[in-house]
Amino acid sequence: MGLLDQGANFKTQVFHARHHPDTARIMTDDPFSLFENWFAEARETETNDSNAMTIATADASGQPSARMVLLKGHDRDGFVFYTNQESRKAADIAANSKAAILFHWKSLRRQIRIEGGLSTVSDRTADAYFATRSRDSQLGAWASDQSRPLDSRATFEARFAEVQARFEGQDVTRPPHWSGYRLTPKRFEFWQDREHRLHERRIFDGNGNIWTEGMLYP
Repeated sequence: MGLLDQGANFKTQVFHARHHPDTARIMTDDPFSLFENWFAEARETETNDSNAMTIATADASGQPSARMVLLKGHDRDGFVFYTNQESRKAADIAANSKAAILFHWKSLRRQIRIEGGLSTVSDRTADAYFATRSRDSQLGAWASDQSRPLDSRATFEARFAEVQARFEGQDVTRPPHWSGYRLTPKRFEFWQDREHRLHERRIFDGNGNIWTEGMLYP
């Protein structure tokens, strides 16, 4: 099936979807609006971490790696998460800024895949978010050599105690090696479970406010 045929097929399926109770309220030509609709529903139905997402990166050799992080901001500029910039994921990003994120909401039987490039957020943005974290989380960012070998839990706990003492009676500032990344999307896929594995897969390709859309076979 060619792209134009896919588009025609998509229009036909949209007509039927508007009469389907599961999809009638989520039809939109804008991937950001569709994401916001699905994310809002997930916040109501997921009991734990509705903002959890997988971030998949690859190092300079092409070796992939994936892990769960938390979405901490999103708008039309992209999707933001925070991490230690001396971690494995940060090393991957420094070598290869292309990445993919995945949201899976089991309660809704939905997932969203987003692909694009990563860039570092501004110091001002990172500072503002860091200030909202709990004090122990702030201290943990100083105490942890994220992703590097640790000989025992006791060593980490001792380092945490040292950091507690260092910042006693004062605000915890953001470590210079800790910041955020923004994924600027170039492709979205919205996946909706259907019976008998006849799933619905809606895609958007583009940049900024210009997007082409279509569908994929399950």
